Amino acid sequence: MALGEPPVVWSLPPEDARAGWRALWWSVGPSGDLAVVLVQERHLRRRSFEWSVAVPCDGVLVVISDGVQHRTSVTGIGPGTSHLALLSWSRFLLASGRARWHLDGSWERNAVVYSPGGYPISHFCIGDDIDYIVTDRDGGIWTAYGDEGIYGDHPEAGAGLARWDTDGLHTWSPQGRLPVWPLGGSAAATEGAVVWLAWYSHGGAFLSRVDPASGDISSYRNPVRDTHGIAVRGSRMLLTHRYHGRPVVELSRAELVDDAWVITSKEKLRLPGPVVWRCAQGRDGVLWLRAGDTWLQIEA
Repeated sequence: MALGEPPVVWSLPPEDARAGWRALWWSVGPSGDLAVVLVQERHLRRRSFEWSVAVPCDGVLVVISDGVQHRTSVTGIGPGTSHLALLSWSRFLLASGRARWHLDGSWERNAVVYSPGGYPISHFCIGDDIDYIVTDRDGGIWTAYGDEGIYGDHPEAGAGLARWDTDGLHTWSPQGRLPVWPLGGSAAATEGAVVWLAWYSHGGAFLSRVDPASGDISSYRNPVRDTHGIAVRGSRMLLTHRYHGRPVVELSRAELVDDAWVITSKEKLRLPGPVVWRCAQGRDGVLWLRAGDTWLQIEA
């Protein structure tokens, strides 16, 4: 397996790091814009390789579009926040992976939609124990859940996969059409209007393709059981396996042959920083990778 290093798209500027800014959550929008939330270190606590918000604070959303950097102040970031996603009309979503159930029968509102100006405009719940979030080009919010959500009490999380609109309404469920019951989500990608979700179970790992227009779902065996990133273009797919805390990923290329994904090549990629949880996302055949405070692209 060859060792290579993909080209760098963006890195946290040294002056930001010296000023105490830390890059937390990130996402790529349906149009291919990279977004990263920065928060001052004084508001954070660190566990192992990752930072998390310790107290309510403000931050900055950095969006890189066609090589140009745009910055927006973000108000009201809450402790527990762990996901960022870009929405239609320049809005964005911040969400916590967990949602508590209240004695009055309601669930904690763990998702916040922000205006283009960085202000919270709505709050709602999108399920408990969220492993992964990706948004489609129509503004739909796709979620894959972990075992505590799937085997917990939240009704939509129990199905393993779900779609929500930006009003917090549940708009799609697998409705028993998955080959086995999920145990957790590991990666996601979009390909045009279609969404791909990678998940695993006691019965193996799977890739599910969902068409939001019809709600139809097709599932395939995942040829890489421990997948942390996917990108799809037609009959080609990229899949990555991370070495947690190390600056290396294993990249597999696969082809769709007779309704099954078959690995055609593997290589190890040397990266400029360590990879940790949620290190990859796929958009229209491009795999985005985070390595430390640097982001890279790989074409399928």
